Amino acid sequence: MIPTQSGIIADQRCYIMKNQFINKIKVGDNVDDIFMLHEKSLAQKRDGNNFLNVTLSDKTGTIKGVIWDNVDQISAGVTSGDVVHIKGSVNEYKGSSQLIIKKMEACNADTIHPSDFLPATRQDIDSMFNRLLKITASMETAYLKKLMEAFWNDEAFVIKFKTAPAAKKMHHAYIGGLLEHTLSLASLADKVSGHYSGIDRELLLSGAILHDIGKIREFEFQFKIDYSDEGRLLNHIVMGLEMIEEKISEIEDFPEDQMLLLKHLIVSHHGSREFGSPEPPKTIEAVLLNYIDEIDSKVNGIRNFIEKEDPNETWTSYHRVLERHFYKGKKNS
Repeated sequence: MIPTQSGIIADQRCYIMKNQFINKIKVGDNVDDIFMLHEKSLAQKRDGNNFLNVTLSDKTGTIKGVIWDNVDQISAGVTSGDVVHIKGSVNEYKGSSQLIIKKMEACNADTIHPSDFLPATRQDIDSMFNRLLKITASMETAYLKKLMEAFWNDEAFVIKFKTAPAAKKMHHAYIGGLLEHTLSLASLADKVSGHYSGIDRELLLSGAILHDIGKIREFEFQFKIDYSDEGRLLNHIVMGLEMIEEKISEIEDFPEDQMLLLKHLIVSHHGSREFGSPEPPKTIEAVLLNYIDEIDSKVNGIRNFIEKEDPNETWTSYHRVLERHFYKGKKNS
């Protein structure tokens, strides 16, 4: 099954069935299956001969591997980003599992199902998208409503928007993550705008819905989530502005001052230059967008971190980015 604009459609192609997933592989196992070649690097042994370090991945995690024999031939036949067929065995190296790879060959991408390699939202994509459409349908400001409709009527945009991740690692880093994050922010923006007086609800909603749209171009997400060349060179804020400007150019009499305020929401939503925003928030709506974006991304990232931890432990391991342990509560006996 593959995601499309209207939902999930049947895919009649025949796929290679993947049976061994990284989170189940243990020391002593023989491995004969397909994996994503996440990265590879040549190194030299003491005798001057090459060996190859690799990182393999699937939807459950990553594993390190090493190739000692036929290194140059194997390396020439594969590239980072390829799905590869691996044969080898697992041993322990410095406290972690390591694959000793005897054979590695690139596979035909058309025979590989992306769902084996990319995690996906647990929410229903069509249901989330329809909820977002209802929120935008409630907007009464004509030019903002036309802007939303310009995006929703763009079939190519919608297909990518419904499947793109919201990040590579930290939060909503899975298929459908961008839609899930956007819907959450739109819902929060709707609630917050009713709590404080004097808030331009529809401007804030527009910023919440459009703040991350550049991520459909910032990331590649066929078999792994990684930055595109365009994403590395520009980033999603710049690309999002370009996309908004393109749609606004098709709308007659879009107010110049409102376009400026909307663009400010996009450029300031990370909060500071330190975290990637060209400018800090300078309107109340921009401040609100920054904080609800921070809330949603942090909560999702922490929950995903906790889910991967030992369920029998009261505390998580140390979260290096957030620099703390998280309390999970005592398990009921």
